Amino acid sequence: MADVRPFRGLRYNLERAGDLSSVITPPYDVISPAGQLRYCQLSPHNVIRLDFGLDQPDDSESNNKYTRASSYVKQWLDEGILSQDEQPAFYLVKHRFHLGDSVLSRFSLVARMRLEDLETGSVRPHERTMSKPREDRLNLLRACDVNFSPIMVLFRHKAEGFEALLGDIIERPSPHAVDKDGVEFAMWTVTDEDAIASISNLLADKMLYIADGHHRYETALNYSRERRAAGPSDGDDAPYNFVMMTITPAEDPGLIMMPTHRMVKGLAPDILTSLKGKLAERFDEELLPPTADAAESLRQWNEALEGQAGTSFGLYGLDGDKLCILRAKPGANLKPIDGNSVAGSLDVSILHRAILRDMLGLDSTAKEDECLEFTRDGAEAIERVNAGEQQLAFFLNPTPISGMLAVADARERMPQKSTYFYPKTPTGLVMNPLWDD
Repeated sequence: MADVRPFRGLRYNLERAGDLSSVITPPYDVISPAGQLRYCQLSPHNVIRLDFGLDQPDDSESNNKYTRASSYVKQWLDEGILSQDEQPAFYLVKHRFHLGDSVLSRFSLVARMRLEDLETGSVRPHERTMSKPREDRLNLLRACDVNFSPIMVLFRHKAEGFEALLGDIIERPSPHAVDKDGVEFAMWTVTDEDAIASISNLLADKMLYIADGHHRYETALNYSRERRAAGPSDGDDAPYNFVMMTITPAEDPGLIMMPTHRMVKGLAPDILTSLKGKLAERFDEELLPPTADAAESLRQWNEALEGQAGTSFGLYGLDGDKLCILRAKPGANLKPIDGNSVAGSLDVSILHRAILRDMLGLDSTAKEDECLEFTRDGAEAIERVNAGEQQLAFFLNPTPISGMLAVADARERMPQKSTYFYPKTPTGLVMNPLWDD
């Protein structure tokens, strides 16, 4: 059973910190180096200094981005920039955003949940993780003892679940923020005992699916094990045995899945030369020329890719300034070796297995770390190939949410960065201190 509880959140005191929009950020793993600088300049109290600080040339074991984050937490608490809520609470967050010509919204709940083993518990992952991000997040957690950014999880339930339970609370005034993409956020604290009990009961028998934050979850689990080994008398309810999550109904129409594209660099010339022939054995190809306007080209190419049936990808960089649409040939052998994998039938898995591994030779974690980068921005992928920073860019359609849930239910894993849910709950709305139970 999922043990979901309220907690005494750590929040910005807006009278001291200023506009909430100036201190929040997206989750750390979607922030570019340029974004880090931009958020640092946005406010001296921006949460980037806590969750994803800048490296400095003179960093040492005793003075680095992790120790600086710890110092900022202490300093901002002393100065009243941050304060901790007196009562344990759930935090209801409304996301309101534009998608094309439509305005969508959804409600999610920020809570803390007891950490469970990913192989046997009621929390199910769907993606593989990488060692470097796990190491980074563990160093930060050891230094600060705070969950700065909530893990995003889904549960199978009708979309109006939280709205039906908390309709009265939504009518109250609440702090508001707007992110760089124009997404609006509002957040309410839920301290009513009956409402808390209703939410806990709603979630108690649910399976929770990690949508975003696999590295943070695995890190929190490792940190909990470290702390339990060091303090076995702390008890099962010690705060480090829990992690902060944003919980969203999987059926919510305001839950949007977007693709994450792949960029490849560092390939030997002979691998690139032979790729065209290898692709022709398994895929039919269609070349799409660009238009005079780069944004219009990208829009048309995305529409063409979205309109494909069956396994298909977009490939840029092998045919000059044209996008190559790759469609799996009828009867092409693209299945995993065992033939029964749920994850193996998804486009992103086929791309990693049949093309990145078998054709390009990225057959180890070390090679992927060296040669593979990710972006949600198709324009960025094209620009970086054109600039010579990357050799190839592979464009994907989004993985269906139903496919992600099926992979998790089968206890399988997809390649890293297989999903991108939008919009994400920002870092900085509320934080979970692990020093208080």
